[in-house]
Amino acid sequence: MDIKSAKQQIQNAIAAYLKKDELGNYRIPLEKQRPVFLLGAPGIGKTAIMEQIAQELGISLVSYSMTHHTRQSALGLPFILRKSFGGVDYDVSEYTMSEIIAAVYDTIEETGIAEGILFLDEVNCVSETLAPAMLQFLQFKVFGRHRLPRGWMVVTAGNPPEYNKSVREFDIVTMDRLKRIDVEPDYAVWKDYALKYKVHGSILSYLDLRQQDFYAVESSVDGKTFVTARGWEDLSKMIVLSEELDLPVDQHLTGQYLQSPRIAREFALYYELYNTYKDQYRIEAILAGQSGEDVLRQAQAAPFDERLSLLSLLLDALGQRMQACLVADALIEQRYKILKTIKNDIEQPAQDVQAVLDHQIQLLRKDQEIGERSLTLTEERRHLIQLLIKSLENDQRDLILGGTSAHRDPFGRLKTTFDQAVVQLESDSNLVREHLHQVFEFVNAAFGDGQERMTLMSGLTDHPDSARFISRFGCDDYFAYSDDLKLFDRHQAILSALASFQTGTTLEERSNAPVPGDLA
Repeated sequence: MDIKSAKQQIQNAIAAYLKKDELGNYRIPLEKQRPVFLLGAPGIGKTAIMEQIAQELGISLVSYSMTHHTRQSALGLPFILRKSFGGVDYDVSEYTMSEIIAAVYDTIEETGIAEGILFLDEVNCVSETLAPAMLQFLQFKVFGRHRLPRGWMVVTAGNPPEYNKSVREFDIVTMDRLKRIDVEPDYAVWKDYALKYKVHGSILSYLDLRQQDFYAVESSVDGKTFVTARGWEDLSKMIVLSEELDLPVDQHLTGQYLQSPRIAREFALYYELYNTYKDQYRIEAILAGQSGEDVLRQAQAAPFDERLSLLSLLLDALGQRMQACLVADALIEQRYKILKTIKNDIEQPAQDVQAVLDHQIQLLRKDQEIGERSLTLTEERRHLIQLLIKSLENDQRDLILGGTSAHRDPFGRLKTTFDQAVVQLESDSNLVREHLHQVFEFVNAAFGDGQERMTLMSGLTDHPDSARFISRFGCDDYFAYSDDLKLFDRHQAILSALASFQTGTTLEERSNAPVPGDLA
C-alpha cells in the first residue's frame, strides 16, 4: 500500500490499542498489542509519517535506529546484586535499565504525556547477539527486566533485503507477532505531503512531467543508482537556500541528492529551463496585471509541458503570498486570545502588563519545549510560537519606550498595535486576491476554457495554503469556475477507470470497478 494508507492503518491500530474499558484497563493488554512492522524501500517516508501521527494525535514519539544499538545498550549493563533465598545469600546478575526504555520514561517525565509511540527503525538489521532480545521485546515489550510503560505502542520499520545487505530475514515465530504493512512509493500521495511541506516548485513541476523519476532504483555496470522521496525533499531545502545565497544549482549539486546520473542531469537542465521561464514570462508582471502582449503570445504558442511549468511558477508565487497572509492571520488570532487574557489579568490589583506579558512568554516557551521533547511540535506550530514570543517581546519594549501615554494606558497601547496588524492583514489579503484575479485573467486570455484553467483550479484546490486562503478570504474567480472543476475531475476519473480496463486488469478487478456514474 502507499505511505498515506499505511499511516491510516497505524492510526487505526493506535486507536484500538489505547481504547480502555469502564475500569480504565486497556481492552487489548500490552503484551497482546502486536507491534506494527513497516516494510518498504528506503526514503519513502516511514519515519516522517510517525512524526505526523504523533503530532496529529498529541501523543509522544521516541525514535531509535536499531543499527546503532548493541546488546548492552538495548538490554542495559549487567551488575551483581546480593539476594537472599531460603536464608542463603547469593550473588545475582541484574541489568541496568535499557537506554531505550529509559528514554521513554524520560519523555513521560519531561512532557507529562503518558501515552506515545516507540518507533524502532532498521529493526531487521539488528546484530545476531541482539536478535533474541528483540524477539522477547516484540512479544512481551520487555528489555531485560524493564517493561515498556502502559499506553505506549511499538512501531518498527525496515527495508527489504534487496536494498540493504545487513538485513536479516525474520523467521515465522517473529513475523507471527507483528502487524506487517508493505509500503510502496506513490508520487500522487507524496505530492500531497510535498505541497504541505513546501517542496520547491521546480521539483514538483519536473515530477508532474516525469513521474517515473520520482522513485527509481536501477542496476548498472557501476552498481546501483537510486532516487528516493527523501532525496527530492532534501534537495528542495538546498535549492531554497542556494537561491537565497545566490549559489549555483547545477548537476554537481543535484547529483549529491539524486544518486542517478541521468535523473540528476535531466533535473539540473530542467531547473535551468524553469528559471528561464520565470524570467521570460515575467511572473511578477502577470500577478500585477501587466504581462504585455508579447508574454501572452508566447504562452499561447508554448507546448503543453512549458504551459505546465508556467502554471507551476504562477501557483508557486501565489502560494508564497498566501502562506504569508495565513501566518499573519494565525498570529493575529493568537494575539487576540492573549490580549483578552491580558485585559482580564490586569484587572487584578496585583498585576501589571509587563508581568502578564512575561508570564505569557514563559508559557509559550514551555509549550515549545514540551512539543520539541515529545516530537509532537510541527514546524508550522514552532514558527507560530516563535513569532508570538517575538511579538510579545516587541510589546514589552514598546511599553518601556512609549513614554507617559504608554504607562498611563498600557492596554490601549497594545490594542493599537494589534489593530494596526489587523489593518495590514486586510490590505495584504486584498492584494493577494487581486493577484489571484490577474492570474485567472491571464490564463483565460492565453488559453480560454482549456485544460490549463482546470489545471490552475486543481492546483489551487490541492495546495493546502491556497485552499485555506480561499476558504478564509474568498476568491470570486475560483468559485465562478468551481462547477467546471467538478466536471473536469469527473472526466479525469473516468479516463483513469477506462485506462485500468486497457492495462490487463483481472475479471475480478473489472467486476469491482466503479461505473462512470459512481465517479462523481
